[in-house]
Amino acid sequence: MSSKSLPFTRAQLEAIAAAVPTPFHIYDEAAIRANARAFYAAFDWVPGGFKNYYAVKALPNPHILDVLKAEGMGGDCSSLAELKLCAAAGLSGESIIFTSNDTPAHEYRAAAELGAIINLDDLSHIGFLETALGGRLPEFLCCRYNPGPLKAGNAIIGKPEEAKYGFTREQLIEGYRLLQQKGVRRFGLHTMVASNELNPAYFVETAQMLFDLAVELHRELGLRLEFINLGGGIGIPYRPEQPRVDLAALGVQIKAAYDATIVAAGLAPIRLAMECGRMVTGPYGYLVSRVIHKKKTYKNYVGLDACMANLMRPGMYGAYHHISVPGRAGSEGGGATLCCDVTGSLCENNDKFAIDREIPEPEVGDLLVIHDTGAHGHSMGFNYNGKLRSAELLWQGTDAQGAPRWRLIRRAETYADHFATLDYPGLTTQ
Repeated sequence: MSSKSLPFTRAQLEAIAAAVPTPFHIYDEAAIRANARAFYAAFDWVPGGFKNYYAVKALPNPHILDVLKAEGMGGDCSSLAELKLCAAAGLSGESIIFTSNDTPAHEYRAAAELGAIINLDDLSHIGFLETALGGRLPEFLCCRYNPGPLKAGNAIIGKPEEAKYGFTREQLIEGYRLLQQKGVRRFGLHTMVASNELNPAYFVETAQMLFDLAVELHRELGLRLEFINLGGGIGIPYRPEQPRVDLAALGVQIKAAYDATIVAAGLAPIRLAMECGRMVTGPYGYLVSRVIHKKKTYKNYVGLDACMANLMRPGMYGAYHHISVPGRAGSEGGGATLCCDVTGSLCENNDKFAIDREIPEPEVGDLLVIHDTGAHGHSMGFNYNGKLRSAELLWQGTDAQGAPRWRLIRRAETYADHFATLDYPGLTTQ
């Protein structure tokens, strides 16, 4: 039975749980910062600079955005709420990129008012944006490329030609030509064709595709791109046996492609950007829950006070999240193990965090930790069955005596929150 490490002990978690009842998500600030710095170090060679626009949808909490802003990251937004979170965290102007689709006019206007880089998703959106902004276009615009059958998708995001996102190659050239005619003078290029991909060659191939396209746009239109957004999608090792993507090696390989194509064509400097979210914070989040039931019928069940409403990914599409039972050794430490389904309390049979998983055998009352919930965890939560959204905490290590240091960065919902939009007499909020 493989294992993953935790940054805190059982005793430290119990001390936190005495103040903030389970379930809750907790994020390791120091590890997030170290990872952000390693990411930037891998691309410190980029002429004109490199920027990761953190995908706000992964972990939309302004306290996290504060941490990432301090490490040089911007925000990748796809909704008005995400724009508002970035603005609240002090991000503005070209530190925000707004990549949306089927976008309402008022959201385009909000992005323009913040000075965000607007990333258009379709040829028809040029006219739509122009109308939304009262007959003008921003000086700086980006277009999203969908390579269709020219680029294989990965297992998560699917085939590009079946995705709703982006311009075709022919539309892209037409779109940039139209933007030039309408007075736009600064241009970016973007694509996003993978999600949770662990093969670094995929990202090198994507970069090469975009570099070749930059050369073609210059040849066809005389257009010089200011920046190229390579997209996101760098995966994380959810399973203990999976390797991490070597960011330093990836940076070296993309540099070789950049030098051989962009520099050789005389188009440097072109800034590079990415929009990674999962890779930045995902491995450093944990859903902490408590075992409240053990059941044995046709198989073993371990029931938690957390449920699919706290972490949707396993129940929705069978995603693997590793599980630890702090203080229980398991087979590697000579302790007892249990093959079981780890379940929540929703009235849905797919409310399972693990199926037929061997874990260190817990007892009722034990804490149980689900790993890698720092992206698409709390943010994908919901209120089915009236379940309340959990608290979020920021882990900040220990003091000199070994006591846990942490901050509450989102309180848990209450029934008053849940029923606040209902106007109905006699409905209790207690």
